[in-house]
Amino acid sequence: MIVVCPNCQTQYDLNDQVVEEPNFIARCSRCQHIFTAYRPVRVEEISFIDLAAAKKRNDHGNIVAISNQKGGVAKTSTCLNLGLSLAQQNKRVLLIDFDVQANLTISLGYKETTSFYEALNGGPNSLEKLIIQTKYNHLFLLPSNKNMVLLNKKYFGARNFEFLLKDRLLPIKDRFDFILIDTPPSIEFFTLNALTASHLIVIPSQCDYLSTHGIDQILKLIQLIKAKTNPSIKPRVLITMFDKQSTASKMICNKLKRLYAGLTFDTMIELDARVREAQILSLPVLEYNKESVAGMQYAEVARDIIAQLSGNQ
Repeated sequence: MIVVCPNCQTQYDLNDQVVEEPNFIARCSRCQHIFTAYRPVRVEEISFIDLAAAKKRNDHGNIVAISNQKGGVAKTSTCLNLGLSLAQQNKRVLLIDFDVQANLTISLGYKETTSFYEALNGGPNSLEKLIIQTKYNHLFLLPSNKNMVLLNKKYFGARNFEFLLKDRLLPIKDRFDFILIDTPPSIEFFTLNALTASHLIVIPSQCDYLSTHGIDQILKLIQLIKAKTNPSIKPRVLITMFDKQSTASKMICNKLKRLYAGLTFDTMIELDARVREAQILSLPVLEYNKESVAGMQYAEVARDIIAQLSGNQ
């Protein structure tokens, strides 16, 4: 362990076993400066089921990540309502809550659950045992909990860490018609794993001034993923919370469709108060109100996704 005095930059090579605490008080023998030193965080090696299979290029598949580095763009609502819409079209759907905040899990009415973190220590078939059959036909959930934060601490930066989710999905992915992954508004472990595992990335975006910045960020990340771990990945932008009464929303919407021509869904998700009302009751919006405008639009997007990935099943 290398400790550097912040005052005079003198370096000391200490035996890791001398200090067990994560931080400790040190005094520099050269300048006598007293400072707090920290033990380096050491990531753990990952035990894969079949790393070679996880690394293999797959141009055909059924895994969809919902991702944007900008928060407040309806990622979780999109994942939940697309999932139910697909299930209502007789597709067997697995929702994966890959966010430490567990908003997707809570939105389906679940608390105090196990998660992907617990599955890592249970062997090749442990993931399937933790999947919950929700109260909706054909809709399943791999929930999240507070332990998920440990994944970033233990494995981010470990060799081949980006393939961990894809590796664990290998035994079960063919049992579902679609797998949807809800991601957090940050990069690091969770988003990199989700993008590496997915075939389609749905990028929800509001029609506001900063929306293009968020889309540009995730598109640049997707290009890096295409070059390094997943050359088959394809992005599509979904305009959400569109206010058809707002001139500014219309202007930005036109700008988004122009900037990202060929990447944008034809269907937009309109601003709909029923979506928030449904969230309060932990319900998908179409379950809350079958006449919801946003709900019917999510159903249309689901049909679009089925058509796009139908050759990949």
